[in-house]
Amino acid sequence: MRARTVELGLLVLATLITCVGYGMVLLAKQSADAASDVQNTFQTEVGGFMGIVVGLLLAAHVVVRMFAPLADGLLLPVAALLNGLGYVMIARLDEGLAAKQTGWTFIGLGAFSAVLLLLREPKKLQPYRYTFAVIGVGLLLLPLVPGIGVRINGAQIWLRLGPFSIQPGEFAKIVLAVFLAGYLADKRELLTLTNRRLGPIHLPDLRHFGPMLLAWGMALMVMIAQRDLGSSLLLFTLFVVMFYVATSKTAYVLTGLVMFMAGAVTSWRLFSHVQTRVDIWIDPFADPKGAGFQIAEASFALADGGLTGTGLGQGTPKKIPFAPTDMIFAAFGEEMGLLGATAILVTFLFFVGAGFRVATNARSPFEQLLAVGLTSLLGFQAFIIIGGILRVLPLTGVTLPFVSYGGSSLISNYIILAILVRISHNSVNQAAEELEEINSEAGEVGVSSKTRAKWKAVSA
Repeated sequence: MRARTVELGLLVLATLITCVGYGMVLLAKQSADAASDVQNTFQTEVGGFMGIVVGLLLAAHVVVRMFAPLADGLLLPVAALLNGLGYVMIARLDEGLAAKQTGWTFIGLGAFSAVLLLLREPKKLQPYRYTFAVIGVGLLLLPLVPGIGVRINGAQIWLRLGPFSIQPGEFAKIVLAVFLAGYLADKRELLTLTNRRLGPIHLPDLRHFGPMLLAWGMALMVMIAQRDLGSSLLLFTLFVVMFYVATSKTAYVLTGLVMFMAGAVTSWRLFSHVQTRVDIWIDPFADPKGAGFQIAEASFALADGGLTGTGLGQGTPKKIPFAPTDMIFAAFGEEMGLLGATAILVTFLFFVGAGFRVATNARSPFEQLLAVGLTSLLGFQAFIIIGGILRVLPLTGVTLPFVSYGGSSLISNYIILAILVRISHNSVNQAAEELEEINSEAGEVGVSSKTRAKWKAVSA
């Protein structure tokens, strides 16, 4: 249970950081005309906010302690810190969205708890891999259905259900990751046998590669039809990464790069919105008040932030279009500076490192691949949106995981977190059972305590 003690301590630290940030935003908003009223309001709002944060995180910690007590102690605190910092910046930018984000956080933690409770053995999902493939493609197709699919900001990736809008693609990525993990765990040995040749690249038999290629092609075509370039790139990266991890064949990476370049050039030639994105990426200041306005304002915000930032609540990030969703990292760069933005990047690196550690310790190929895929989804999603803001990549419409405003994104991120926590717990639990069996066998055959200690050290 040492992991839970570490987790609790880190959650307390994450809570303090979040509440201090929220307090700084409130102070910046308060007027200096009525000091006593300001003090009372400040104490009331910060106290209430701290109660909500502590209550939510304590509930999540209790759920993990009950249903996954042996899981990695870093995953939940890192996610909580990112979620908390994101909420602080959303509250600073738009109080109405902050209230909605509170509700989405409740739902996200509810989904986190439900997955931990119901998904006791993730490897039992493996036999249903083709079912998950159909479900994943179906989720991607839903926004194209007339009557329920709507186009927002140029991308048709939304479903309108009464007063709510959701992005089924956020959940399709998880479902397709399950399909990929199941398929690759079953076919990984066959996929390493390369008996065909395409120029300098050796390829496996198309009988084994075909279903994967079909699912990949359908998913990307749907994404292109929806004009969702960010999710297309993310899904493509997921396929390439999981193929490489499953087979250790660089041929898949090279083939993926060739396919990506061919698809990128084709999309650029066929679709005007892709051409516009590329032109903005190359020179946003060619039209700083038109097509390049968003990325130009983000660049100005990052420049204004400098090393230490203007201070929370002291900058002008509201000038950036869609700052709570697409550009929240630029808002952090302005008000927290290079140091604060770097701290957020390091926090994501901690999460990715913890996720890959879970994958390394997983006891079954399916769980290993699933943990790699889900961790890669979050890691590359962060890279894609931050790279777009910094003009390393063309700007896309994906959100910054756990940080940006968005209900579908936040809920899907917490589902990913729950799956990683479950895999981590099961791995440690199974390793402990194997160690106990080794110790039992060692005692039966009369092995010395010194030898058993060596076996224990190796197993650990």
